[in-house]
Amino acid sequence: MENDRPVISFRDADIRGGESTVIYGLDMDVFPGDFLYIVGKVGTGKTSIIRTMIAENPLVKGRGEVCGFNLATIREKDIPFLRRKLGVVFQDFQLLMDRPVEENLLFVLKATGWKSSSGMDRRIKEVLEAVGMEHKAHRMPHQLSGGEQQRVAIARALLNDPEVIIADEPTGNLDNETADGIMTLLTSINRERGTAVVMVTHNRSIFGKYRGRVMECRNEECREVTEELA
Repeated sequence: MENDRPVISFRDADIRGGESTVIYGLDMDVFPGDFLYIVGKVGTGKTSIIRTMIAENPLVKGRGEVCGFNLATIREKDIPFLRRKLGVVFQDFQLLMDRPVEENLLFVLKATGWKSSSGMDRRIKEVLEAVGMEHKAHRMPHQLSGGEQQRVAIARALLNDPEVIIADEPTGNLDNETADGIMTLLTSINRERGTAVVMVTHNRSIFGKYRGRVMECRNEECREVTEELA
């Protein structure tokens, strides 16, 4: 079955953070439809794993494959093609503040090779409807709440129908009620579209309430946790 093949896989991989190794011997598989949390205290290597997945940090030891790309041998010119298969959501939204919502999304589509104006307009409408922001397309980012900006960031992540959404502390700058809305949105995308989600968080209440697989980073390792985290 196709679902038996992981979309992300690491074997005995050392993960670098800057000049030093922060995690040794990472073994990880993410399958289509998975919702996987990477948890741990600040400085334990969670974000370094994410940066390795998107080929921002090099993989210098072990094996790593993301959406069919070998991270150990990937060429610089192929990194944009890898990233088109991923949707990345950041804690601080990273929207372009000098243009409205729809032009933020249009910028990404043009940058990833879309040519048809009608096709781009249709896709922008689809992803904004998917995150409940279809009526805010003409707003500037500063006119939106934090939760609304994060919904736009998730819409941006959906533009190229990614195999995986990678979310780095997507609720970190949000109040609890707004964070619940974002988590409900991510879990519904995961469930309804079958899109795998890999989410970094240090908030234990989130992965206690919204269930998924959990990998915990500590003591320069990252291991799957099968029992309840204390």
